[in-house]
Amino acid sequence: MALTLLVGPANAGKVERLLDRYLDVLDREPVLIVPHGSDVVVRERELLARRPALLGGTIGTFDDLFRRLAPAGRTATDAQQTFVLRRAVARARLNGLAPSARSTGFVDALRDAVRELEGGLIEPAALDGDLAALYAAYREELDRLGLVDRGLRRAAAVERLRSEFDAWHGEPVFAYGFEDLTAAEWALLEALAARTDVTLSLPYEPGRAAFAALRTTAEDLAALAAGRVEELAPRAAEIAHPAIAHVERRLFEDDPGEAPALEGGVRFFEGAGTRGALELVAEEVLDLVRGGTPPERIAIVCPSLDRWRGPLETAFATLELPYAIEAPQRLAQTPYGAALLALLRYAWLDADRHALFSYLRSPYSGLARANVDFVEGRLRGRAITAAERVEAEMEALRGGPVPALEALRAGEAPVPAVRALTEAMLRAAFGTEAPPVGEGPRGDLRAFEAVRRLLDELDDWSGLAGPVSREDVVASLERATVRGASAGDPGRVSVTDLSRVRTRRLDVVFVLGLEEGSLPRRGDGSPFLGDDVRRALGGRLVRPEQAGRDRYLFYTACTRPTRRLYLVREAATDEGSPREPSPFWEGVAALFPAEEVARWTRRRALSALTWPLESAPSERERLRSLALLAADETEREPARAVARANGWERRLERALSAFDRRTGLRHPLVLDQLGGRSLFNVTELERFADCSSAWFFDRLIEPRTIDAQVDARLRGSVAHTALHRFFAGLPKELGVDRVVPERLEDALAFLRRCLEQAVDGQRVEMTAMERRELTEGLWRDLEAVVRDEAASEAPLVPRRFEVSFGSERSAQELQRGLELGEGIVLSGKIDRIDVDPFSARGMVQDYKAGKGAHSATQIEKELRLQIPLYMLVLRDLVGIEPIGGVYRPLAGDRKARGLLRDGEAPEGYAPGDYVEEEAFWGQVERSRETALRLAQRIRRGDVRHDPKGEDCPAWCDLWTMCRVRRA
Repeated sequence: MALTLLVGPANAGKVERLLDRYLDVLDREPVLIVPHGSDVVVRERELLARRPALLGGTIGTFDDLFRRLAPAGRTATDAQQTFVLRRAVARARLNGLAPSARSTGFVDALRDAVRELEGGLIEPAALDGDLAALYAAYREELDRLGLVDRGLRRAAAVERLRSEFDAWHGEPVFAYGFEDLTAAEWALLEALAARTDVTLSLPYEPGRAAFAALRTTAEDLAALAAGRVEELAPRAAEIAHPAIAHVERRLFEDDPGEAPALEGGVRFFEGAGTRGALELVAEEVLDLVRGGTPPERIAIVCPSLDRWRGPLETAFATLELPYAIEAPQRLAQTPYGAALLALLRYAWLDADRHALFSYLRSPYSGLARANVDFVEGRLRGRAITAAERVEAEMEALRGGPVPALEALRAGEAPVPAVRALTEAMLRAAFGTEAPPVGEGPRGDLRAFEAVRRLLDELDDWSGLAGPVSREDVVASLERATVRGASAGDPGRVSVTDLSRVRTRRLDVVFVLGLEEGSLPRRGDGSPFLGDDVRRALGGRLVRPEQAGRDRYLFYTACTRPTRRLYLVREAATDEGSPREPSPFWEGVAALFPAEEVARWTRRRALSALTWPLESAPSERERLRSLALLAADETEREPARAVARANGWERRLERALSAFDRRTGLRHPLVLDQLGGRSLFNVTELERFADCSSAWFFDRLIEPRTIDAQVDARLRGSVAHTALHRFFAGLPKELGVDRVVPERLEDALAFLRRCLEQAVDGQRVEMTAMERRELTEGLWRDLEAVVRDEAASEAPLVPRRFEVSFGSERSAQELQRGLELGEGIVLSGKIDRIDVDPFSARGMVQDYKAGKGAHSATQIEKELRLQIPLYMLVLRDLVGIEPIGGVYRPLAGDRKARGLLRDGEAPEGYAPGDYVEEEAFWGQVERSRETALRLAQRIRRGDVRHDPKGEDCPAWCDLWTMCRVRRA
């Protein structure tokens, strides 16, 4: 009885020899220990390929073996262990860690530290400080509940194997893929080696830099083997491409040796940004699969699957490539889990409307998407977010409550309520008539399985420690994980990480993340177990250097393929900033001549938004490439020939039409509607003068955001309403026609009431903070306006407000509007008219919510039409002789500017705004002519991209719709 150690470099045949010996003793019921659960299926397939049937033996992980040997007892699951730790933290007396203990991630970090300590067979007495107190409190809580955790069961299994004769019956043990054994695993192997034959495979070659991180493990195992060490010679050259074999022999060595020709065995991909790098990978994988390489013989290896999962799914789904991500993922990252958690957070944790509609829009709600969008649009348009208001409006619009929401809130016990909800969600998504098929349903079923397993654990915990709260259920679901796909899933490209790929044999491997900062990785040590603590505790808690560990994992990834190895890095960030290559990338490139590496390097720039036509990987990408090619007039006819050959003529012509921006309106129905118009609004004509293309989208297409917001437009509306109520109600409220200094305080009190009434009258629902910001911000501006009014010595009196003309709601004498000529009539609304109490003269005032106002010169130069045209309305419709008009800013220095008749208008305005009589009326008449010309252009549908000053203004948010290139 002893341990036999098989050592050698990668591809030396260690695992093959180990499996042969396993088959040789199949009649003795041998046990094969593999590093991951997904490896069980892979090894079963390999063994069945060697023998038609396996009539004995066991394949499993270390966890399976510990469970087999451990005494009977109740073992805390992962969720239950978290609950125990939370109770322990609450009971323990802490010093330095007391503030940190209140944070969300404290228990998670403590759980990881406890698992390491138990794996290292460390008892609480060996520690000191807060960690010792927490560890001891955790053990006490387990004892109180009558539970053991996985670490304690492992220790008990080792002790049983050492002390009980019938714990093992002589079955031989074989193991591979364990380069960093924990103390518990090490003790188990020692105990097994004392009772049966143990054969262990370890990739190691003395003196090589790639294996430096494994030296301690190799020396300890060699001592345990007591001379039963079999060193296997390298044979990578026999089974792998010569370039890959050279990488295996020379990577990280000082002497690179004589390099063979690359011949495509090792290739280098450089992409700008994550998208560029993955498009290179996806295109190459597609070519490989089309060329006959089985997808399951291809692997994508990532340093971190969490970072690459989303971009990989996008790139592979675009080309319809079958793939399987082998690592588990958070429940919240799955569509099923995201919908479930969104509803629970809304129902139980006071999440906002967005969480509810994340569930309702999903297929698991059973509601039609169009109905959900309609209801949400109504709520967003009124900015309704409070839960009670959301549900009241929804019930009114739908004619009933949301069934799932009602069921959740009606259930007293949260676990049964969630259990019923999970079943209802699957029924809503897939029905009950036929079994769901496809990758989507498969993922949903895995998520459903994870949820049901967790709910069973919570039920078990309730029997031990009492009912769990709603918060506990949600927190446990947020921590839950969904198992990944099986390794080597037939018909699918494997997406895996560095630790899982090391035991596989493949045809092609892509290694991602070879830019500086990604690989080698920074150490992610535990906040509880620093390097000093590990060294003090000793044993197998001491970790190898992170860079050395990554060096070994990168070496094994590079030696997994037999045909091709691809090294992939981001040459630049998504913003275009250059990124340096990883030292590992440079280490492989240094093994071959620079010209050879350059020859087998492919690059994809950040600007390469389309593929070259000859290498576009899918029909969609080929169409995009063809459209870009046809944009060049010299290549247009060849592009049309390609389109005719493939039946893409119509699609190509539609794409080409996008480059010809004919902006004039041409549809007969539109032209007929515009040509029949006779009434035009003043502000509409000003918008057309700013840019006719902006007018088209703003006034005719009328895009609007769904969410109502407290924005500048709302602020202006409230300000106008408040000022109208104030000045119109001033005579009745205070008995004066204008604000006088001696009644200023009373006027301000009245203004405050008018402002609050204006805010209350808005249909947009605001939070308390939004309401306060709106009210106080406007109060500051409006108070200053009223104080300016009290200090003003102007002889004019505010008399008429919100004077509408050209509409049915206008006064009888104003309904006809202002005639501009040729049947065109002007409409609008004058904010305020100040009149001379002793004559029929007056002045127009137009409020501006911002800080700016237009001078007389700017009014004409920038085609500001309101003040000149309003003065015509004042003269021709209201019957008051105009002496001027001004824009009145409500913010900033509030300095009024405008167009004033010199010698007639009151003093106190900017000198440049006073214009002599003839020039005054000339400018007013030119404004009438401009308004007429603009109205005629609208009637003709004469829309262009013609912003004033020729450049699109920075404040315009419509440029994406009129497709204008912005600097």
